[in-house]
Amino acid sequence: MTRITPHQAGTLRGKLRGRLRHLRRTGLATLLLLGAGLGTASAQSALNGKSLYLNGPVGGGASCATCHGPSPASNVSGILRGANAPSVISAAIAANRGGMGTLYSGRFSAAELADLAAFIGDPGVTAAPVASLAPASLTFSSTAVGQTSTGLSATLANTGSAALNISSIALGGAAAGDYAVTGGSCSAGGAVAAGASCALVVSFTPTAAGTRSATLTIGHNATGGASTVALSGAGSAVAQPTIALSATSVNFGALVVNTASATQTITVSNSGQSTLSFTGIALGGANSGYFTLGGSCSTATPVAAGGSCTLTVQARPTAAGAFSGNVSLVSNASNRNASIGLSGSGAAAAPALAVNPSALAFGTQTVGGAAVTQNVTLTNNGNVALDITSIAATGAASVTVGAGTCGATLAIGASCVVPVSFAPSAAGNVAATLLVRSNAPDLQVAITGAGTTAAVAKPVLSDTSPLAFADTQVGKTSAVHSTVLRNDGSAALKIASLVLGGANAGDFTLGGSCAVNATLSPAASCTIDSSFKPGAAGARSASLVLLTDGGVQLTLNLAGNGVAIPAGAALTVSPQTFDFGAATVGGTAPTKRFTLTNSGSAALNLASTAFTGPFSAVTDSTSCAAAPFTLQPGASCELVVRYAPTAAGASTGDVKLQGDGAASWTIALSGQASAATTTAAQPQNSGGGGCSAAQDGSDPMLPFLVLLALGVIGWRRLARQPGKDQPMNKEAA
Repeated sequence: MTRITPHQAGTLRGKLRGRLRHLRRTGLATLLLLGAGLGTASAQSALNGKSLYLNGPVGGGASCATCHGPSPASNVSGILRGANAPSVISAAIAANRGGMGTLYSGRFSAAELADLAAFIGDPGVTAAPVASLAPASLTFSSTAVGQTSTGLSATLANTGSAALNISSIALGGAAAGDYAVTGGSCSAGGAVAAGASCALVVSFTPTAAGTRSATLTIGHNATGGASTVALSGAGSAVAQPTIALSATSVNFGALVVNTASATQTITVSNSGQSTLSFTGIALGGANSGYFTLGGSCSTATPVAAGGSCTLTVQARPTAAGAFSGNVSLVSNASNRNASIGLSGSGAAAAPALAVNPSALAFGTQTVGGAAVTQNVTLTNNGNVALDITSIAATGAASVTVGAGTCGATLAIGASCVVPVSFAPSAAGNVAATLLVRSNAPDLQVAITGAGTTAAVAKPVLSDTSPLAFADTQVGKTSAVHSTVLRNDGSAALKIASLVLGGANAGDFTLGGSCAVNATLSPAASCTIDSSFKPGAAGARSASLVLLTDGGVQLTLNLAGNGVAIPAGAALTVSPQTFDFGAATVGGTAPTKRFTLTNSGSAALNLASTAFTGPFSAVTDSTSCAAAPFTLQPGASCELVVRYAPTAAGASTGDVKLQGDGAASWTIALSGQASAATTTAAQPQNSGGGGCSAAQDGSDPMLPFLVLLALGVIGWRRLARQPGKDQPMNKEAA
């Protein structure tokens, strides 16, 4: 054991006192900084502040993380002074402290500065869902035993800031079998986005007379884990009629004033056990005079049990604007009277004509050469049929209009094509106008071109008519269509621009060998590959526009129809959240297996898995395949997730499973990382002070030294014994 001299002890005490003084100072500073951060901002503002901190101002610019690190908690450059103190941040910007004025002066609003300050005061803020289910109870009217009532609806709203994942929808209680979830947009395995909601429709079919009670429970990942609705109804043993409607509302859409709509038919059924009689069938509401009522339903004609009758309604608005009304049915039905809402809007006749492209540019063409043709598409965007009077080109004899597909009348929403040709007869610039006269305002398309005797390029597309893609499910991609661009001229051409435009340009993609700044020699060609990936259901359209260095502009219209995602696909994730607990940075990474089950009735396509935080997927012999992959109805697989922290402290993240279209599911992940421990090197006496070579306790010199010591002791004892030839020498002893 090493002894410490008094001098060394004094020095050590001095160092300890200095260290304690330093800790007191830094501790006080920490308390002051923490004091500046007292108070808690709302989760919503702190979350927005987190986005501003990590991404910079909304209008673009440097992020705060560039100078202050990924989290304010590290207090780089004293950023914690701005915790819940927007005035401190604004003052630093005003004073251009650390160049902040140069970066952010005028870039943050007062509200955004408050959000930044809230995030600095709460850097661990995370998005979380908040579930709200209303109403708290559903009470059904008296219903005959064995008959089904009209459905009642409950709404599940997510008022939080993260997706609300629905894990289960179940009925429980004494009379759970009397109730059924028969509709609505909520589904087990589905998700409700922040600020959105979904609905559930529950019906009541009593199996016995008397009061029947049950509970509807929706399991989710919000606080509490579940929301409930109390269900109650009464079963009636007396046979009663029950009224059922094929539709509870009719919207006639936009109608031209003083023009009758198509007739709408509603079927009225008696699903009860006795005859249904009407005591009143009448039109009502603010604009009841706009509607005409007909059909076989009548107060004079009862409807037998299991039978039905029809109502027909026609609308004819007499003034512009929204209109509404209703049809009321008064009867002896057990579920009381029924009402059908009627609505629509009236508008004055307004023919409207749209054109694509809005201008034609033929560029420079050879004098006396073959005519170059481009197509113009006319579309009736009005609410009445379009009567076309004339289509002609004016201003230049070298510009002519072909027959095309446009006739005398163009129906609402329909399109037709006008071919326009250019064949210059002399050198120089040419300007003309395509003029379309109809019952809509006159439409003009500017036409430009030029004639030359020199060699010119002549770009030609293999597709001249609008390109229509096959109907494609939302989120999926159609087959690729290839369009050939040829240079039929005598000079090289360069592609100056190749872009998509129009209302739904984002629903189409371009590829192929044709590219901006690419050059095509005479007789050469390249391909433009286009595909359709609808982002929403319904008709989608765009325009492919190609411009050459010679001024020629070619336009190809693209169209497709997005098909809604089929109902029946639902994903159940278990568990929906997981805390990995403690893990060591650089140590063995813990894993967790999450079960993914297709609980729906249709195949489920999972397009991608995206991770945030120190989490990643692990693929093994029993895990889910790498995305994209498909789960058949009832099938399951395991998503294996690894937690591999790179820095000490709390870890948060998630994995987002992206399905077809907008369908997605999120698993919230967390953990607590600690720094790797290091063992200080202990002083070692290698060689045992010069005599030992042992490093691990197995010293080869040790036996020799023991024998040597025993030999010396034995020799000394022999030397002390008096012999026959040696008298004892006391002095020697």
